[in-house]
Amino acid sequence: MNLQDLKNNIDKITDSNADKELKLQQICDYLASEISYYDWVGFYFRNGDKEELKLAQFNGEPTDHTIIPFGKGICGQVAVSNENFVVQDVSEQDNYISCGWKVKSEIVIPIFVNEENIGQIDIDSHTVNAFSTDDEDLLEYTCKKVATFI
Repeated sequence: MNLQDLKNNIDKITDSNADKELKLQQICDYLASEISYYDWVGFYFRNGDKEELKLAQFNGEPTDHTIIPFGKGICGQVAVSNENFVVQDVSEQDNYISCGWKVKSEIVIPIFVNEENIGQIDIDSHTVNAFSTDDEDLLEYTCKKVATFI
């Protein structure tokens, strides 16, 4: 993983004149194509004033989890904690919503606008112990860039 090249390409996507939905989809597609163990990449955003997240753009197999209540699963916990959540082995998590038997690890990074958690990027991997500090760094960077146009 060449972190700087990945960040530069995220910059190209986020700085383009495309609308926000297209930029979000391009980010999902780019990350999924460039990082072999990113098997599902998607964005969830707060659903209006409700205490729930709603699925937005994603790349990967369709999911039944289009609405996630705050506090439920990894994404729902991040909506409450406002902190990154890296799960190297989902089988060890009590509060995990299974998106499929293939998913072995997950990383969720919140997106902040004006210090408010408005959503998150969610990555699933079919590999146990898939994520490193480089992944966390790249995804934090991506979320900061997304916050500039959301």
